[in-house]
Amino acid sequence: MITASLAFIGILAYIVSLALFDRAYDAGAAVAVGIVAVLLLVARQFARTLLFSPGVIAASSLYSMTHFYPLWDLLTPRRLRALDTGLVTAGAFWLASGLMMLAREGAWFGLGTLTGIAVLYVAIFAWATQKAEPAAAPARQRTRSAPNIVLIGSDTLRADRLFGAGYRRELTPNLARLAKRGTQFTDCYVPCARTAPSLITMLTGTWPHRHGVRDTFVTPEQTRLRVPTLPQILKQSGYRSGIVGDWAASDAEKFNFGFDYHDLPPDQWNIKFLLRQGPKDLRLFLSLFTQNAFGNALLPEIYYLGGIPLTEEVGRDTRRMIGRLAQEDAPFFLVSFMATTHPPFTSKYPYYSLYSNPEYRGESKFIMAKLRDPWEIIRAQAEPKSKFDLEQVIDLYDGCVRNFDDEVARILAYLDACKLADNTIVVVFSDHGFEFFEHETWGQGNSAIGDFSARVPIIIADPRIRGPRRVTEVVRTVDLAPTLLDLAGLPVPESIQGVSLVPLMRGAPLDSELPAFNETGVWLTDLPGTPINHLRYPHLPELLEVPDKRVGMISLKPEYVDIIIAAKDRMVRVGDWKLTYQPLIDGAIYRLFNIREDPACLHNVMEQHPRTAEHLRRLLDQWMDDDPKSGRSGVTAAVASVRAAEPVPVTGLPAVSGNLS
Repeated sequence: MITASLAFIGILAYIVSLALFDRAYDAGAAVAVGIVAVLLLVARQFARTLLFSPGVIAASSLYSMTHFYPLWDLLTPRRLRALDTGLVTAGAFWLASGLMMLAREGAWFGLGTLTGIAVLYVAIFAWATQKAEPAAAPARQRTRSAPNIVLIGSDTLRADRLFGAGYRRELTPNLARLAKRGTQFTDCYVPCARTAPSLITMLTGTWPHRHGVRDTFVTPEQTRLRVPTLPQILKQSGYRSGIVGDWAASDAEKFNFGFDYHDLPPDQWNIKFLLRQGPKDLRLFLSLFTQNAFGNALLPEIYYLGGIPLTEEVGRDTRRMIGRLAQEDAPFFLVSFMATTHPPFTSKYPYYSLYSNPEYRGESKFIMAKLRDPWEIIRAQAEPKSKFDLEQVIDLYDGCVRNFDDEVARILAYLDACKLADNTIVVVFSDHGFEFFEHETWGQGNSAIGDFSARVPIIIADPRIRGPRRVTEVVRTVDLAPTLLDLAGLPVPESIQGVSLVPLMRGAPLDSELPAFNETGVWLTDLPGTPINHLRYPHLPELLEVPDKRVGMISLKPEYVDIIIAAKDRMVRVGDWKLTYQPLIDGAIYRLFNIREDPACLHNVMEQHPRTAEHLRRLLDQWMDDDPKSGRSGVTAAVASVRAAEPVPVTGLPAVSGNLS
């Protein structure tokens, strides 16, 4: 359809030329002109995409991006504006000339038809490319004064990128301003550094083994959560709720959270959705024309392309949702979640070039290389640091962080323009962080040793609580739901396992130190640095199936679930101390780290502090024993099943030193 529409523009110009020069119609010439029009308009759109959103091209094709660098060097916003102005001017002049000729000849039918087609094209183009911001209207006067709650999250945002964390670049000036009127929690941990279990923990106040979602690949039955959710609890007290997001938020679409309004893509981990995206070359062509309202309406599989964040679009949709909810006679709860800082770390112009070396000419100029399809990602997961242009990848990531910071500022400005800021609690969060080879591998949820994927930024700004306050005590995202309920003046249900952090926000201590727990996710492949006798399972492709072909959801095979859960690395942190656990086929490896003295977790001090290690081990054992599949009995059963089955192929990985028990 897109090709036919482009060709028709050329044929339309050809028909106008017939009227202008009094020539007879020739089908061959019409086809030739149509082909030229397609090539010209595709080239124009390719150039625009290459400059303003090159990650779309990189994620939609298997071509080396280095082939396009000479063209990219020639592109600037001014030159593209000049090209567009020239094309529009020439087209308008050509069309006007043809219409005038038809009018002089009294060809009213042709004149009307041509005018109608032109108006239709302009209307469709204007609708598809619209970027109009929602008008800021004052909120409706409500009969209740309960606070609104707005959560703004970016997938894979590291805690050390926020203002005051000691990073070499100042990336978040707007978040810093928000923190000055709120509370920043510097040591907040997620229970599993994967999106689905992390978000569900935040929105239910329960640990993964309680809510039942341990990783990304769930069954249709698991999408029916077995615990109450924050939207459901708030609704009982008169709140309205909504959620907005791009492809990173697709996990939220398949679970029964109970939001009143949704603006989300379909589940990305669905074989039917993935097949509808088509082969790479077709996807590349379509993606040039569908990153707009047209694509969202007609081709959501391409519009919500995995790996391509829609930061500006989600921000605009968030503001639109705020405006909608603000007109209702009820307080509202809104979650906005975007893929801005998620791998492969692509962003729009100028963010992808803000911190990058302009002389860099490798494969990761616009996007982290080796992550363009699932098989490539699995292979890349096993590769060492030397295979990546790490400095360039980090520069791309930092540009994404700045992009998120700017979008948060626009959302906050809209709240202020709607006169909602004085009665709205704002929370900035992430579902997990990311490791840039601090412990021999990259990604999230792969290691419990480092803190870089398990620790996340949390800022809570309540206009009724004076800031700034910087909380360095250990807290957990399982505490977010009870904290928000407490701030809203509502009782905390017994189902919630977290605790309210409001005392810390007011400068008072909690009754006791909180233990933060974390477990790894499903590994894609054997990871560098993993002990050779680590409890393990087959690589990801062998683990997956589609149990219900009508639904299409990609799930873990039931026979592997127990061993996957038992094989998870885990950790517990209390105060300055962190204990890590790695299950082996025979025993386990434990390590103890002092986070204040050794934030990178490089020095095991278990022998120097045996009492501290034993105390933390008891806490971790208790947490694991709450779930029979991850407790000691569950691990024993899983080990027995591994020994009874055929051995899983293991690559020659070096053993990691540590105390065995």
